[in-house]
Amino acid sequence: MSASVKTLGIIAGNRSLPLELARQARAQGVQRLVAVAFDNETDPALASLVDRITWVKVGQLSRMIAAFTAEGVKQCVMAGQIAPKNLYDIRPDLRAMGLLLRLKEKNAHTLFGAIADELKKDGVELIEATPWLQPLMPGLPFRVGPRLSAAQEADAAFGFRIAKEISRLEIGQIVVVKKGTVLAVEGFEGTDRCLARGGELAGKEGGALAVKVAREKHDMRFDIPCLGPQTLETCAASGIAALVFEAGKTLLLDKAEFEKAAAARRVSVAAWV
Repeated sequence: MSASVKTLGIIAGNRSLPLELARQARAQGVQRLVAVAFDNETDPALASLVDRITWVKVGQLSRMIAAFTAEGVKQCVMAGQIAPKNLYDIRPDLRAMGLLLRLKEKNAHTLFGAIADELKKDGVELIEATPWLQPLMPGLPFRVGPRLSAAQEADAAFGFRIAKEISRLEIGQIVVVKKGTVLAVEGFEGTDRCLARGGELAGKEGGALAVKVAREKHDMRFDIPCLGPQTLETCAASGIAALVFEAGKTLLLDKAEFEKAAAARRVSVAAWV
């Protein structure tokens, strides 16, 4: 698919992933990039990496789709998140309102699946970004920072099993564990606040371990698990000693800075299966 796509639309959320995607897609032969960016979310630096950018507010579904159809976009991808609180602050247009009213359950997969259906009605296919992002998804045996101890490896295996289960239930993708005990599970508050809560519950001596996974039967069009230097800074500030992620299914952003931060902050990081 990636080699045949010459014009690619990007639904661009926050942080650095949309920028990384634009660079990777361009390097891998995409000739034209058309982005839809969100006010107060998307990094304005994206404008210099794409051929066309349209700024919209969260909830302006009709305008987002029109931005692609007007530029002849037939395939688009999602990259970057929208802050969870902003999903509840939206002022949906009529098309988005109709979409929301049809949904019996409102979570990331039902919401973005419905958006994909709306795009398809106008001839725009929402596809996975992974063909362009594969170079940023480490497999085994990726390790940086201090080596995991035997006790941490035991916690990693335990936490991985728990994280896969809570992700299957669509609760979240991160758990924080210590000595075989679950300290925190990610919910609507997001990654950083889950890490902070788990670190606090580990006590003054710290030593907790965080595990991030992809959801079972994960639809990689909507939500690719991501880690970056900010995640490490949050772990260090929260007293979390180790971070484990699912190999081959997790994006590692700003890799050089990430590895440098792991060493400087003495946070153990490892891919896991």
